[in-house]
Amino acid sequence: MSLRVTFELEEQDLRFFRTQMKKAREAVQKISEEEVMREAQRLLSEVRAARAPAFVKQRLGPIQKLIDMLQDPEWAQEFDEKEREEVITALTYFANPDDLIPDSIPVLGFIDDAIMMELVIKELQHVIQAYSDFERYRKEERARNRNPNITREQYLAVKRKQLYRRMRNRRRGARRTGSGRAIRLF
Repeated sequence: MSLRVTFELEEQDLRFFRTQMKKAREAVQKISEEEVMREAQRLLSEVRAARAPAFVKQRLGPIQKLIDMLQDPEWAQEFDEKEREEVITALTYFANPDDLIPDSIPVLGFIDDAIMMELVIKELQHVIQAYSDFERYRKEERARNRNPNITREQYLAVKRKQLYRRMRNRRRGARRTGSGRAIRLF
């Protein structure tokens, strides 16, 4: 038997989570990017191995994508400082085992992480989608017969620039019009 629970976050609830994200941003200044990624990876492995609820595991899945994105030297060539900081900030919140609900509390410990990651995924949806598309282009490029007049690096550079431009345009558009799923966490 399963039970479906849904809830809606109102503006005051979102303000609370924005405050928590602001605290995570301040914490970023005190620790290295490598530490954040290492701790996020460790906690992600812990969640996968734990008996955490399925809805928690599902919402925390994109954390690996955020870590991969930061560690990918081919993707990072176009990643600007602000975009990188937003991803690191999101990981910093997750990497803190003593966040809103301490992760050591059975069943409930990762619920706040799942809620925050749901919000982060909505905020960074265009970044995550662009990186996923880049991974797909990179995989397709390896499998196909490429134009012999361009190198692999040239092909990926063009695709990367196109994806970054699309990603930034979509994020600006969503913020400007208030449409889409952008909620302005950062």
